[in-house]
Amino acid sequence: MSTTDTNEFGGEFGGVTLLGKAHSLSALFIVLLRATIGGMILFAGLGKVSEWPFDAAGYLANINPASPVSGIYAAMASNAALMEFVNVVVPVTQLLIGLALIAGAFVRLAALGGAMQMMLFYLGGWSGEALALFDSTLVYAVVFLTVAAFGAGRVLGLDAYVEQIQVGGQALIEKFPALRYVLG
Repeated sequence: MSTTDTNEFGGEFGGVTLLGKAHSLSALFIVLLRATIGGMILFAGLGKVSEWPFDAAGYLANINPASPVSGIYAAMASNAALMEFVNVVVPVTQLLIGLALIAGAFVRLAALGGAMQMMLFYLGGWSGEALALFDSTLVYAVVFLTVAAFGAGRVLGLDAYVEQIQVGGQALIEKFPALRYVLG
């Protein structure tokens, strides 16, 4: 494919048909975006593991009172059993999300997990100031969702192969269509 060919994409949103033409280099950049956001969250997880024990209680207990989740997060921080769980789940999910995105495996599931984690961080960092509305965690959440929306695992990723695994004479994705929401 030359760099002058285009790829068409589109869909409907709220009754409005959206159509677009992407440059052929878009596939390369979606792979770079997937690998970059995957590397970002992988290294965030590695940082937490390398400085073990990771403890989220201080973060959760000191959320700005203007945040809509300050009360919930403070209650979480005061529950020792829940904190034991959170202190393991946060770094482990960051490692798994990062590895999955870099490999291009289970990309939609991984990207959704990354977006959810970023939204939890976004709400925790909410200061109530209008200028702080668009911070980096919100941008990261949108990047994760973009990677999922474009099915970035199908471009130089393992999802392209996983979807085609034969099960009973059919491609996995055809035998189990719901997997389209996890793979891609």
